[in-house]
Amino acid sequence: MDNIDNILAVYAERYENEAFLRDDPSLFMHKVEGTANRETMAFIASCLSYGSRKQFFPKIQYILDVSGGDVHEWVLSGRFDADIPDNDKCYYRLYTNHTMNMFLHALRAMLEEYGTIGGYVRATAHDGFSAVASITAFFADKNVGAIIPKDTSSACKRVCMFLRWMVRSGSPVDLGLWSDFIDRRTLIIPMDTHVVQEANALGLLSGKCASMSAAKRLTARLAQVFPDDPMKGDFALFGYGVNKGKDM
Repeated sequence: MDNIDNILAVYAERYENEAFLRDDPSLFMHKVEGTANRETMAFIASCLSYGSRKQFFPKIQYILDVSGGDVHEWVLSGRFDADIPDNDKCYYRLYTNHTMNMFLHALRAMLEEYGTIGGYVRATAHDGFSAVASITAFFADKNVGAIIPKDTSSACKRVCMFLRWMVRSGSPVDLGLWSDFIDRRTLIIPMDTHVVQEANALGLLSGKCASMSAAKRLTARLAQVFPDDPMKGDFALFGYGVNKGKDM
């Protein structure tokens, strides 16, 4: 491996640990029990994970609190209508209560038909990209484009992050609940402007656009370093960002 590949390998090993959970939204799926419940908690947490963590963590915690720790039942029963009513009050940044309520009704429809989010993905997808496409298509059909991208033209960062949580096994961070039907080698890097910046700084990527095509290119490059598990590169890029300038 060249110097860049060595740096990535070192950071992946150093940062994929339980301490990573402290300041990461993946923490919330570790706070609940049961496969279906963890899936539902993780999906909602991923959807709210943008902007300042100091601001969105309390919004995720609110859902954990009002659901009494059973987020799956909270959605499936419709109890969310009382806790996040259909009105125009702000829930978080661009998400109003109305936006969140519509999203939760769409998620409830998925759970009613397929039992779990995993049940839906198992029935409609066969790899990482088709899982992203399937999830975006379901919510687009329910007119919930404000929270879930309507298609895969963007990088779909939060959906890709959720899939990483669900698919990768043997990790202190990711749950690996879907490792039996989605191959982790087909996952796509969760890409935002920060990831693009770090990838460009390391010479792994050129261009500033956080598109799905760019995410696929970066994933292919990370697969050269981690052929059995390209998403280790997600932790490596995080570590590089923390230590930027110290090793180059």
